Amino acid sequence: MTSTKLNTEQLIQLCKSGNQSAQLEIYNRYYKAMYNTSFRIVKNSFEAEDVMQDSFLLAFAQLESLREDSIFGAWLKRIVINKSIYHYKKKNKYQEVALDDMLYKIEDNSNGIDSDYEFTNLKAQQVLNIMKTLKDNYRIILTLNLIEGYDYEEISEIMNLSNANCRTIISRAKDSLRQKLQTAIEY
Repeated sequence: MTSTKLNTEQLIQLCKSGNQSAQLEIYNRYYKAMYNTSFRIVKNSFEAEDVMQDSFLLAFAQLESLREDSIFGAWLKRIVINKSIYHYKKKNKYQEVALDDMLYKIEDNSNGIDSDYEFTNLKAQQVLNIMKTLKDNYRIILTLNLIEGYDYEEISEIMNLSNANCRTIISRAKDSLRQKLQTAIEY
């Protein structure tokens, strides 16, 4: 029987026994989604690729700690998100940007959308592009909440925030996104 006909749980059992072809099959099934998850956080294709591969290596090394084989995808995604956030924070820890530069970038990014567009007609890519102009913590927290589907408690844990602080930041991030979308519609 070839590994492509096995379900994920069966492949995980083979991976736990050291089967490299099963690991490759798991990698092939999950790498695109994990890359996209990482890319939305680190904002760089090469870094997202590195984070994703490191996450797979860690996952395969720690596979014995996985309690239920059926939740492998969610477990792997959590590893990717944690590694992506760690990588992003580490990379940007000492980078400072002048306030004038940020205001200039925001003004530049709000152009290019016809004034007759309605809010409901904005395409998903346009919304994602506008999300890129948000402050980094807003962009990351909205990505976790709106795109990845994590709830407030999970985000609080991932971001190391209190529940109240997490809810406040998400609310402010949504308000900021809403304002930028409305500004984009007006132009």
